[in-house]
Amino acid sequence: MKRGHLPPLPVGCALTVLLGVLIVASAHVGSTGTYDFRTTLRGILALCGLAEPIPGSVQTIIEVRLWRTLVAVGVGGALAYSGALLQGVFRNGLASPAVLGITSGASLGAAIAILLVGGYGSTLFLEYASGLAPILVTTFGFIGALGVAALVTGIASTGGRVSVPTLLLVGIAVNVCLAGILAAIQSLVLVDKFEIAKAIFAWTFGNLTDRSPYQVGLIAAGVGLAALVMPFVAVELDLFAGGEEDAEALGVNTLRVKLLALSAAALAAASAVAAAGQIAFVGLVVPHLVRLLTGTSHRSLLPLSLIGGAVFLLGADLAQRLLLGSAALRPGVLMSLVGGPFFLLLLLTMRKEMRTW
Repeated sequence: MKRGHLPPLPVGCALTVLLGVLIVASAHVGSTGTYDFRTTLRGILALCGLAEPIPGSVQTIIEVRLWRTLVAVGVGGALAYSGALLQGVFRNGLASPAVLGITSGASLGAAIAILLVGGYGSTLFLEYASGLAPILVTTFGFIGALGVAALVTGIASTGGRVSVPTLLLVGIAVNVCLAGILAAIQSLVLVDKFEIAKAIFAWTFGNLTDRSPYQVGLIAAGVGLAALVMPFVAVELDLFAGGEEDAEALGVNTLRVKLLALSAAALAAASAVAAAGQIAFVGLVVPHLVRLLTGTSHRSLLPLSLIGGAVFLLGADLAQRLLLGSAALRPGVLMSLVGGPFFLLLLLTMRKEMRTW
């Protein structure tokens, strides 16, 4: 641990406690009013089978709020974890699922699945797919995310080495192209299938309302599987800091590490998009904040980004609900307002480094 950085364990404990407080507070606040914390805690315990359910509609309201809360926790953690992996693989602080177009790819994949299940597929396909709609949306989202990750990396690579400026430019170009395709799909579908167009729109700007246990299970499974990669890449990503050639000289199988890390990053980002739609900049901002606190070691950066992302998105969502009430912004819009200026600030602070790219 370098001078000026905090020990990772106390930071992790503090973030975990803060996350617990935010979860209870988020279940406590909503457009239908607030309950005392004792009632909220009882509702949460009842959902876990540790207490008697609250009579009337109060239990249902608390459960609906809790699903939203848990989805925000999972999505924030998934995006931040994905961003930390991508920044480690490409050795660049500007890399993130949104900047490289991975979340846009997942959104396009999800939109195609929505179109197929929503009535644009063949009759035989619709007959078999109607009950598998959530799985199809997730699968298509993952394929889209992984496809964009492979495309961007492939175009930006020369002789097995990734050019950072090319990577970022390709990511921007892919984002623009996919945004245009999504807009075209929405415009065409809007003519005769408004509900499908509305669902695609929700994926484009993110949505945390009306979440269910399915979305909670979906993001939990995606993050859980992606997190399994952590012990197999954390140390190796630290060795990537000196360049892939130096890492290979130290015995690191760079191809294996990149494949594992990119697959995990794509899975985490796709799960987040499938659960709540496209939410930008969480994967860019949170890893930088964690590095400021505890340093650059991926053994602490990856798990702390996971927890920190959950705290960041849930805290931002709770704050805007308290301030704006029923006029609260979509999470994708909110994170763009927060992350856009941060991205510009990051570009300004990295000007000297960018001259050497």
